Formats: sequence, structure tokens, C-alpha cells
Amino acid sequence: MSAAATDPTWDPAQYLRHAGHRTRPFADLLARIPQLPGDPPRIADLGCGAGNVTALLADRWPTARITGYDNSPEMLDRARADHGTGRLDFVHADLRTWTPEEPYDLIVSNAALHWVPGHAQRFRDWISGLTPGGTLAFQVPGNFDAPSHTLLRDLAASPRRRDRLSGVLRHQEAVLRPEDYLERLTALGCTTDAWETTYVHLLTGEDPVLDWVEGTTLRPVLTALADDPEARDAFLAEYRTALRAAYPAGPHGTPFRFRRVFAVARTQAGRGAAEGQDFR
Repeated sequence: MSAAATDPTWDPAQYLRHAGHRTRPFADLLARIPQLPGDPPRIADLGCGAGNVTALLADRWPTARITGYDNSPEMLDRARADHGTGRLDFVHADLRTWTPEEPYDLIVSNAALHWVPGHAQRFRDWISGLTPGGTLAFQVPGNFDAPSHTLLRDLAASPRRRDRLSGVLRHQEAVLRPEDYLERLTALGCTTDAWETTYVHLLTGEDPVLDWVEGTTLRPVLTALADDPEARDAFLAEYRTALRAAYPAGPHGTPFRFRRVFAVARTQAGRGAAEGQDFR
């Protein structure tokens, strides 16, 4: 199996090191989700990861039955250990093929859909799985042209590494513009709100941007080089140096700009959603 075809191995502890900053966009997304039609509501969290934001769904809708879906065994184990309860469970699923098997009042995704090639093509199936008046809501990183990503792609494409790392990393086309999400979701019959926000996180510690990307963006490279520690360490050393120059530390920490793209799409109450599955 080629490196490009291998799903990255995840480290929940590393990912959660910046949980406070990573959770803020999800809180902003939650604030824009309208009232759910079900009582109690049924909720799916696509790409739930370690379950820390899934737990926020339970705080917002205390009576809801919530399922977090993810394809990482490591993340699911951590989610079950930290957050598994009688009404909050975690299930293995591949978002490239996952389709609702029952109606949901809310299908939500936090910083996961950029890992799903062609994810916008899945919207019809997901919206068809919503109850009338139900909502599809998500946020995705939109910073693929930031130095943290461009420097990483440049290193991976260097002559001595391109054979090993070709196709491993995602590019700008991994996500759409807010306007594109707005158009696609509105065309499926939804009332849609789409926007973008650029956060400036003040990171602390030694090499904090590298520490951040080791939990997310860098995972495909670390997975591809897992069997070659010498090559991995050499890559990290070169990337660390480049990040230090691109993100110099200030007197209070290292400012880290991070753009995110959001969409909240609500189906019409009392009428069918996009054509698709029928749960009756």
C-alpha cells in the first residue's frame, strides 16, 4: 500500500495538548446552530476524534442521544474512556462512505471533513438523513496556504523525499470557499449560513507551532516515516527550523494565524429534505 493510500495514525494526547484553542471554533459553530426539532434530539458527530467536542454537544442538548463517528482506533479508545456514557457512544466509521441509517436532528463535524476527499459530494446523503427542520453544521480549517502548510508541502516535495511522501499531504482544494459551501447546500434545499473566521492563537512553549501541527497536519508525514526514525527526525529538524523563521516568538508567546470555514445548513421544517434515503 502506498503512503498516499494510508490513513494517518493519530495520537490523542498530542492532539489534546492544544484542546483549548482547537475547541473555540466549535463553540462558535455551536452558537449558530438553531433549535433542533427532535425531543429528545438525535445527533451524529462526524470525525469525533477524542470526543472532547462531542461532550460539548451533550452539554448543549442534555437529553440528546449522541453518536460520535471516527475511523481512528486510537481516538475512539480515548473518546470511550473519557466520555462514553449511556447516551453518548462512539462508533467506528469511514466518512467517505458513512450514510445515516436513521434520521438525525443534527449532523455536525468539527475539523474533520478536510480529511475526506470530495466531502461536498456527501452532502446530499447526509442532508437526506436529517429530520425535517434538522441541521448539517461543520467547520473545516481553511489555512492550507499558510506557512505551516506550504513549508510542509515544500519539504515533502523536495527531491530526496518526493518518492516517499508523494501524495501524502492535502492541498488548498481540500476545502471549499464559504461561497461554494453556501451554493451547494442551498441548492440542496437548505437555508444556509456560511462564513469564515481567522483566529490568532497565542501559543507558548518551545516550538509551539510544530507542537500544534504534530497533532494534526503533520500526522500523514509521521505515519509515512514511522518505519524510518532517522528520516523522520531529519525531516522534523528541517521543518522545525523553517517554522521558527516563519513564526517568530514574541514577548508573550508565538502568534499563530488560523483561518476556519463554517457552514450551518437547515432543512425545511415539515417538508422532506434532499432526495435520498427514506426512513419511514
